[in-house]
Amino acid sequence: MTEDLKEIYSAAPGIFQRLGGEIDKVIVGQKVAIEQLLVAILAGGHALLESNPGLAKTLLVKTTAATMGLDYSRIQCTPDLMPADITGTTIIEETDGSKMFRFEEGPVFANIVLADEINRASPKTQSALLEAMQEKQVTVGNKTYQLDRPFFILATQNPIEMEGTFPLPEAQLDRFLLKIFMDYPTFEEELEILDRYTVSSEPTVQKVVTKEEVIALQQLCRQIPVSDELKKSAANLVLTTRQWEGVQYGASPRATIGLILSAKARAFLNGRNYASKEDLHVMAYPILRHRIILSFEAERKGLTRDQVVTDILKHLNL
Repeated sequence: MTEDLKEIYSAAPGIFQRLGGEIDKVIVGQKVAIEQLLVAILAGGHALLESNPGLAKTLLVKTTAATMGLDYSRIQCTPDLMPADITGTTIIEETDGSKMFRFEEGPVFANIVLADEINRASPKTQSALLEAMQEKQVTVGNKTYQLDRPFFILATQNPIEMEGTFPLPEAQLDRFLLKIFMDYPTFEEELEILDRYTVSSEPTVQKVVTKEEVIALQQLCRQIPVSDELKKSAANLVLTTRQWEGVQYGASPRATIGLILSAKARAFLNGRNYASKEDLHVMAYPILRHRIILSFEAERKGLTRDQVVTDILKHLNL
């Protein structure tokens, strides 16, 4: 470990505490969602946030970007959105009587890209994000453009308004490290929201880390040790999803990688220098819930993906 990384490592607990404190200024409650979003960022993965309308999905993403000093852009997904509206396009520019081609970057050229209501975009437009999510690059015409690091797609979707939407294909869902659920606030949290947003001016946040420090934290996260036993548990968990009754298609190897990376990130976030079975257990839900495809019979009986994960964890004693 270099001296710079050692310095960041020693400062990490304070950084995470300040990050949480700044986000808490704006977001009331949602502790689990905030932790999982930070886990995704530390692990270098994309996240899909799902909740009913009005539960601060967009605000959480925007606030997180501000606290990290990262470039932020928002794509409002609609059925008429075109791929070039996301990736950018090549335009003809006339200079001193001569014409030349110039690439005009789209909103995907940012560190944190919010794809708001991603399931309202057409499949053709959704697919424009595939290369960016996997390769962190964009190809327009015959030229490839690298995206700035760190790079995250943080997408939102509304589960109750399905008219006029296009469900994400499994190949794209698999590229999201986590699927994060956001719940309704409690009575006390609802009162706190009223106090913050109806009485005084809306809260603002301070930048806690730089872009370079975020990259360093990601590097440190990958150095968190994981025992062979935990690796075997993660592999066994994913393999079991492929053989479980009621599951038509189980999780891919990306899920196994995601389980270990997210367990490392959660341990790091909570001030531990090792990943535990508890980390694996907690992260199994956001890692697997969008990668399991239930059979028609299981869905007819009302079985949920989270219930399948719970049953498998109990079966494996994890």
